[in-house]
Amino acid sequence: MNRRRLLQTIAATPALLPAQQINPSPDESAVLQAASTDAAGQPVRRFFTPAQFATLGALADRIAPSLSGRPGAKEAEVASFLDFLLANSPRSRQALYQRGLDSLDRAARTKHQKGFAELAGADADALMAPLKTKWTYAMPADPQAAFLRAAKADIIRATTNSRAIAEANAAGRRRATGLNPYWHVID
Repeated sequence: MNRRRLLQTIAATPALLPAQQINPSPDESAVLQAASTDAAGQPVRRFFTPAQFATLGALADRIAPSLSGRPGAKEAEVASFLDFLLANSPRSRQALYQRGLDSLDRAARTKHQKGFAELAGADADALMAPLKTKWTYAMPADPQAAFLRAAKADIIRATTNSRAIAEANAAGRRRATGLNPYWHVID
């Protein structure tokens, strides 16, 4: 078979197929819907129980609240991020958070007959008193104080590195300085 005959055979091959297989009707063809990546999926709780997740959300909101129109931990969805992070963390870190959140909630129920997530201002602040002690390089001996210190560092880090903060910092400006961990789509 020469080259010309091969090319003629290849070109004629689609003509041998029935028309319905070549051009499927619009009902049969897959129609892809465009969606933003943030709208495509909803966060799934991976690690914490519902009570622990609520306690972590309230703790995060107390540690990094929104101030002067700037997003805080709640707007940055820090609890969801930490839930994802801890699901993939070493067992010792997971145990620190589980015991710490359970202990914080248990202390709130003992003193105020409510979960930590339901407490307001001064009552919640009283349970977070170990965070007001002077900072040292050594980890606190009290397990609850050690948890609160680790959680505070993680919450602040997750909040400041969140997309909500990046968008608030950009505030309508489009810059590619390399300092922002999020890149925006170019229009």
